[in-house]
Amino acid sequence: MAWRGAGVAGGRGEAAARERLVAFRGELHGCFTARADALFELADAVLCADGPVRSVAELSLCPVFRRGHGALYDALACGGVDEGRLRDALVAALPEGLPLLFAVDVSAFARPAAVCSPGRVHCYASCRCDGRRKTVPGWNYSRVSGVDWGSSSWVYPVDAVRVRAGDDQVTVAARQVRELVARLAAAGRCGGAGQPVPVAIFDSGYSGGALAVALAATPVQVLARLRDEARRVFHGPPPPRAPGTSGRPRRYGSRFKLSQAGTWPAPDQILIVADSGRYGRVEVRAWHGLHQKLKGRGLIDGQPAPASVPGTVIQVTAARLPDGRIPAGPMWLWWAAPPGTPCDLDLIWRAYLRRFDAEHGFRFDKTTLGWTCARVRTPGQADLWTWLILAAYTQLHLARPLAPDLRRPWERPPPPGRDLSPVRVRRGFWHIHNAIGTPARRPKPARPGPGRPKGSTGGPAPRYPVLKKNQAAQATKATRG
Repeated sequence: MAWRGAGVAGGRGEAAARERLVAFRGELHGCFTARADALFELADAVLCADGPVRSVAELSLCPVFRRGHGALYDALACGGVDEGRLRDALVAALPEGLPLLFAVDVSAFARPAAVCSPGRVHCYASCRCDGRRKTVPGWNYSRVSGVDWGSSSWVYPVDAVRVRAGDDQVTVAARQVRELVARLAAAGRCGGAGQPVPVAIFDSGYSGGALAVALAATPVQVLARLRDEARRVFHGPPPPRAPGTSGRPRRYGSRFKLSQAGTWPAPDQILIVADSGRYGRVEVRAWHGLHQKLKGRGLIDGQPAPASVPGTVIQVTAARLPDGRIPAGPMWLWWAAPPGTPCDLDLIWRAYLRRFDAEHGFRFDKTTLGWTCARVRTPGQADLWTWLILAAYTQLHLARPLAPDLRRPWERPPPPGRDLSPVRVRRGFWHIHNAIGTPARRPKPARPGPGRPKGSTGGPAPRYPVLKKNQAAQATKATRG
């Protein structure tokens, strides 16, 4: 992380911002292990293209990509990236004042018609054209993004991992969080005296108990949403054994069912926010030391299950939603943290609301930067393209202090004290690029290759089925090599 340079990280103003951006671009160029110049100019083309990216091939027409379209495809097919070094660069690019809130979620790289692409799985899709199916063939990516306080369309991506057919989603996410916390500690952002404990925020697709088990040895707060309130049951600590009794001690105490208020004891903590602004009156209640009955599935499949995974169940009740509607019911959260970490209810309920900012980042990557428009064939090419998109987005948030406001006549200026949106920063990145230059070298003159010999045929490309979770062996065989 020495690329930041002395005095650059804490500096202010356009000069310091320009130094940070130039330093990151130099480090990014060094992260590419093959076809570095072509890959770097491809990332610049994503940022300097006129309008949203709709075709990777058309990026070769952007003036910042000084090579032909053949070099573009060659870079995606034969290029390489040092993922560990790039992760270090993304963590080092986080703003100094950013709270240690990180949203973890899975986003789909849809490839429904790519029957020649190996390793495709069933990815969740909220809407399909036929209106019946809720999955689409493609590749799932578990992504970790830093989020900030307040309403914003900015996020700070730090990691992305493709979830294979035989992978457990909780295991992949826990490994990402462990590596992220280690990088933050190496950068001096956490782990020291008086420094906050990072918060990893998950949606209801993750098991809070399984995450607590997987991250038990990691200094991180786990915050996950609880769904299925009608059937979700927790248990309190078991009562002490009565004197003179025999048999196995009780493992579960009194029942705590989310949908039955009569089973709730008095909360251990209560927070009332009389006027939270967009949500009106907010009431937060917490019950500590609750746990669920564990089943031998998912993360703990095939290994001894722990006796119990205690945590804190939190109920958040708001008077209204930002659009004025009345909430259908309370929001339930699960929280677990290292021993000695205070349960800050005001931080917890506000931190979970910031998880939705990650959805803005996914939508911007897909609709504007063209993350899912790339018609790549292999999963490795999709991984490389994903890293290019994350690096391009990082350059945008580093360039915020330098971007001119090139708004359209019908667009309003940003409110005082607020940064430009990612779309507006990208609109002015062309001017920034001309001022800071590029570390990529000019292409060398070359002649076209001989091409395929006449009369030669490669035969039809192999077809691959869409894999399911129980096809781990087939997934390993299909994606080998």
